[in-house]
Amino acid sequence: MQHRPSGRRLAAALLTLSTVTAVTGTLVAVPAVAAVPTAVRAAVSAADAANLPVDAEIVSIGTTGYLTSRKDGDGTTILEWHAYEDGSVTTVGTGTTGYDSNSDFLVTGDGNTVSVRDMKNGGAWRASFNIGAEFPSGSTKLVGVVNENLFVSVSTTDDYHELWQLSKVNGVTKKSKLSSRPKNIDYKVVASRGNDFVVLGSVREPYIPTDRIVYWTATSNVNSASVVDWGGSAGTSQWDQSSTGALTAAWKGWVHASQDGGVEFSAQRTGTTTVARIPLTGELTRAVVAGIVGDTVFYGVPGTATAESPSPLYARNLMDAGAQPYKVLDNFSSASHAPDGSLLVRGFNSDGDGLFRIGDGGGARPTVTLESSTGRVLSVQFADARVPTYVDLEKAGTTLPMEWTLSRGNATVDLTLTHVTTGRKLTKRLDAPVSGNRFTYAWNGVLDGASAPNGVYTWKVTATPTDGVGSPASISGSFQVQRQANAHDLNDNGSTDVIARDASGNLWRDDLFDWPVDGQTATARRTRIGTGWQIYKQIEAVGNIAGTSHGDVIALDGSGYLWHYLGKGDGTLAPRVRIGGGWGGYKQLAGGSDLNGDGRSDLLATDASGVLWFYKGTGSSTTPFAPRVKVGGGWGIYNQITAVGNIAGGAAGDLVARDTAGVLWLYLGTGNGTFASRVKVGGGWQAFSQLVGAGDVTGDGRPDLIGYGAGGTSVYRSTGSYTAPFSRQNTNLYAGEGSKFNSVA
Repeated sequence: MQHRPSGRRLAAALLTLSTVTAVTGTLVAVPAVAAVPTAVRAAVSAADAANLPVDAEIVSIGTTGYLTSRKDGDGTTILEWHAYEDGSVTTVGTGTTGYDSNSDFLVTGDGNTVSVRDMKNGGAWRASFNIGAEFPSGSTKLVGVVNENLFVSVSTTDDYHELWQLSKVNGVTKKSKLSSRPKNIDYKVVASRGNDFVVLGSVREPYIPTDRIVYWTATSNVNSASVVDWGGSAGTSQWDQSSTGALTAAWKGWVHASQDGGVEFSAQRTGTTTVARIPLTGELTRAVVAGIVGDTVFYGVPGTATAESPSPLYARNLMDAGAQPYKVLDNFSSASHAPDGSLLVRGFNSDGDGLFRIGDGGGARPTVTLESSTGRVLSVQFADARVPTYVDLEKAGTTLPMEWTLSRGNATVDLTLTHVTTGRKLTKRLDAPVSGNRFTYAWNGVLDGASAPNGVYTWKVTATPTDGVGSPASISGSFQVQRQANAHDLNDNGSTDVIARDASGNLWRDDLFDWPVDGQTATARRTRIGTGWQIYKQIEAVGNIAGTSHGDVIALDGSGYLWHYLGKGDGTLAPRVRIGGGWGGYKQLAGGSDLNGDGRSDLLATDASGVLWFYKGTGSSTTPFAPRVKVGGGWGIYNQITAVGNIAGGAAGDLVARDTAGVLWLYLGTGNGTFASRVKVGGGWQAFSQLVGAGDVTGDGRPDLIGYGAGGTSVYRSTGSYTAPFSRQNTNLYAGEGSKFNSVA
């Protein structure tokens, strides 16, 4: 069968000469050198598309094309010849094995019968060998191919192992015996260059201890039909048929077991007699030499092109005895030498999947470039990101759903959310999906242990491959968080902040969650926001009185001066600004509620004669209150007045007042700074030393009341009813601290 792919497949012309591969049955040999035509190289350089089959392994490479091996759906081996000239791909065998000839001679067989075709001459048949019939007196094994010459190991009846070279001359088989040694020897042609080749052998000699093997290397030429220059070295573990070698103009090298039981590479530089022994990466129990480029050897344990557990390709300099190995590719499965001395490797890394050229480059390390791609994406990439650009977190239980889809699922995914204004961050490693590549996270609106503040957030997600293939990938974006304003909110997160002063004058802020936690109102975090507050007779959280989007604080000192602390929106307060003097005559202050319906917080004050005065909020930071207006007299019977906001559905904010008998009364706001007739709420409120109008604590859209005292703290949720305005709810706020604070606001 013959078919023609697109012209871009010509990029596969970079695959030249012999191959190291993990395909079963393929001989491991590295390489003869031949020339690739200039026109072919130009076509290769111009290719920019996927042109290498994903499951293809390189078997043999010549000057006119290369041979690949792959499996079809039922596991049958398919051998295909890829021609450089026209990019055609021809199936040349099924169910057979391809052997590396280091030339344009295509060698295939079933292990016993071996055929040779000349692809440089249009695939003309050259020879056929029946190896078993050639040596009827012993068992045979094909151990190497160089050009159209076969190398066969023969075990004879007199317990000798012989190495033979087979070729065809005018259709007649020519056999030449290259070596004969006692039993237990293994031969293998491990490398070739042109007509030169390297044989690696091992044998247990009678005088060698049983746990030691002698390794032999020999260099020869197919034209001489003889083995010369045998040399040996001792090792400590059994040599196997996966051992490999390399042969270049400058180096001859081979892999063998070292004396300490590991794996080492022995390398001899051309023109010298010194053999350098290079220990290979300690993790390897065996190693395949992919080849030598310049003075660097490349090695590893080849995997498959589609490996789930990658098999890295390592490199090490031969000239530096102290050089450390380093990883070149995350995975490799086959390799060959190009005519210019560069190495071509089938593998993948973060740059892609396909054929990589490793060239000398003239630098300290060879260069590694992806020359021909399969188009398969192996590095982690983001295929999709779905994050809303806006979320309203006012409703209890609201989450921000986020999801990211990766190119593959075997990665760890880390999320960072950052509030732009404050710089506060949330970091989270996302749970791996049960299946697929989609990672999800539903943010519950909590940041740094508290309800998240309003504003712009950035998000960044980083995916790191768990198999080490490729570099981490990142993607980022932003979204907006919106919460409704709360008069008692100092850090712009929509939830209530309660401030309290202890006996030492420290001012503390407790941020509350505005949804139930285990059935109760829960605190998020406590922060000290000031010292020296013991100078004040009264401290009051008054809501937004200066035109910002968050609450402020006022404080009355012993000299009768009223001071304004502007809330900065991050939970802290700006330096104080004096509002004015003459406030020392007031017994009580109550703020934080819009009493006239103009959208600004106002202030109430009772004097020593029991008169209640109304101070309209102006929105100015320097003069936050308009001149006072008298509401009425008779308020001296109350030892606590609290502006609670609109709790009963009236026209504006309401007021609660506790009398000396502990009875709490509700005054419904009329919308002009005055109040309707009082309604009795109930008795027993003397248990609390402080009653705080705390804004919307429970997240239902209505302001609530907090009672603090030695007997405990409770949240009174507003019901919206004029006659029964409160429903009690438990809280862990100030639990066990009923006597710790002398002022709560």
